[in-house]
Amino acid sequence: MFSSIRQFLDLIRFSHTVFALPFALLSAVLAWRTTPFRGQDLLGILLCMVFARSAAMAFNRLVDRRIDAVNPRTAGRHLPAGLLSVPAVAAFTLLSAAGFIASTLLFLPNSWPLILAVPVLLFLLGYSYAKRFTSWCHYWLSAALMLSPIAAWIAVTGGITAIPLLLAGAVFFWVGGFDIIYACQDVDFDRDRHLNSIPARWGVPLALRLAALSHVGTILCLFALWHVAELGAVFLVGIVIVSMLLLYEHWLVRPDDLTRVNIAFFQVNAVISIGLLLVGVVDIWLLG
Repeated sequence: MFSSIRQFLDLIRFSHTVFALPFALLSAVLAWRTTPFRGQDLLGILLCMVFARSAAMAFNRLVDRRIDAVNPRTAGRHLPAGLLSVPAVAAFTLLSAAGFIASTLLFLPNSWPLILAVPVLLFLLGYSYAKRFTSWCHYWLSAALMLSPIAAWIAVTGGITAIPLLLAGAVFFWVGGFDIIYACQDVDFDRDRHLNSIPARWGVPLALRLAALSHVGTILCLFALWHVAELGAVFLVGIVIVSMLLLYEHWLVRPDDLTRVNIAFFQVNAVISIGLLLVGVVDIWLLG
């Protein structure tokens, strides 16, 4: 049983939950400054994030299993390697989707999460087909993750303001930028298989420049969030550190040297997401 659980956690890259979950939690913490805290809302956010991401990742592995099988970088994934069966992953996807929808009931009497659950889920699953028809697929992924702070804010408050939209903007440009960097590894394969990506269409050097420009957008959105949300010095220092980490990420990856893409992709970006949550919580606590 434990071996099967581990296989499914590996399938959905459960550790990569750190990319979106901290932004949902930061959005909720910002919302709780003016909205009463409820433990069931926190539980609902955690469960919705885990179930939604699990459904989306498992579905992506199902849709891409034949592509993954012929790509040397991904041939060892669970479905191509036969570690998990298609029916098992399909069942896991359905159970995760059902868990996501059921978890929105925790936010009642706020019914917006339940109303929006299916449209949001369809948008998340739709990303799996994006690279088949658009080179801008990276920004479908970033838009999917961008929903996390917006959804958390709506779940807690029942409405929307500029604060979660600015945080969502930071996520959108951040994820789009690092996904472009990640896609540089498959530029030759994508061209051979007629799959779409920014590196495959315009080449690695231009793709890395576009990723850098996208990360400039991240920093601008964070500064705007700091101003609009009336945050303090701790969060401002956090933005400066994030800026330095993004510079380091782009220093790691060069057009003629993609060997450190995985370091840039996971390690640096995990520090950014968790770090922003921590400095945000500390800043809000200090401001009282």
